[in-house]
Amino acid sequence: MEDEQFPAARTALEEYERLEREMSQPEVASDPAQIRKLGRRHAELGSIVEAYKAYRTLNDDYEAARSMADDDPDFMAEAKSLGERLPAAEDRLRSALIPRDPDDARDTIMEIKAGTGGEEAALFAGDLMRMYIRYAEKRGWSVEIMSQNATELGGVKDAQLAIRSRGSVAPADGVWASLKYEGGVHRVQRIPVTESQGRIQTSAAGVIVFPEADDDDDEIEIDPKDLKIDIFMSSGPGGQSVNTTYSAVRMTHIPTGIVVSMQDEKSQIQNRAAALRVLKSRLLAMKHEQEAAEAADMRHSQVRSLDRSERIRTYNFPESRIVDHRTGYKAYNLEQVLDGDIQAVIDSDIQADEAARLAGRK
Repeated sequence: MEDEQFPAARTALEEYERLEREMSQPEVASDPAQIRKLGRRHAELGSIVEAYKAYRTLNDDYEAARSMADDDPDFMAEAKSLGERLPAAEDRLRSALIPRDPDDARDTIMEIKAGTGGEEAALFAGDLMRMYIRYAEKRGWSVEIMSQNATELGGVKDAQLAIRSRGSVAPADGVWASLKYEGGVHRVQRIPVTESQGRIQTSAAGVIVFPEADDDDDEIEIDPKDLKIDIFMSSGPGGQSVNTTYSAVRMTHIPTGIVVSMQDEKSQIQNRAAALRVLKSRLLAMKHEQEAAEAADMRHSQVRSLDRSERIRTYNFPESRIVDHRTGYKAYNLEQVLDGDIQAVIDSDIQADEAARLAGRK
């Protein structure tokens, strides 16, 4: 009966078991790229399989208790108890069957850029950067500062972070699954350190996030002839040169016009490799966004806007208030939020997204 009601779950179980057999083969187990690809899909199916098995076990127990209740009244109460638990198990399985963003288990590249507001915007961009680093630490993720253009007062004009989980994780626990909602304009309202008359100023910083492509990801291939690479000297706060070698790299992907600059590594070769990783990740994100926009059933987030100019959140210092404008989430714990306690804000986005996707399937 349950197979007829949830054929997609049965199909997921069959694929899950097939992947386990494939991953146990010596030729696959010795291929890191293949294991990573199969492992990501295996983890994606794991929540469906777990919910399906739990539902099937409960349903079988219910049917058995109900059939025995005719001969033994003691089973009547058990059948009633099991029957009352079935709707929750069905709901959990239906939620698990909602198509996930296929990139959820991936790691993430994040770019933070100071917007309007001069030095105050740069200081706020630095606050956001520290907030995400602290959040990553709380989640047990690693953070690599790939590039950072600092100001003389300690702000950040722009920065690039690579945020990665440690080992293979289920899609729901992936870095992208949480941080994909952070892209957009973040607005701050506070008295700047440079303000002598105590006036509140509004400034902003932009955050761009995209899933990180694997080095050997076969979804994206870049033809060297499509790249224009410029080499220049690295610069520090105020624009002064910080070394005497031409190690900084500006990489332009001619077909799309995407430009990536990298200067924080010690050598030109390292900066080239870092820039190529970011470029490949941007192209992967562009490809998946185009696929999602073209699909009849939108695979990507209903909450995560593809419009990077959208104002998504306000941080109000005088009232210690944070507001997420997409979900209506509001709290008065701004100090803790800037120290990395942003899970409640992100959860509001995840819940709104899941509710929208579930409603779309009804």
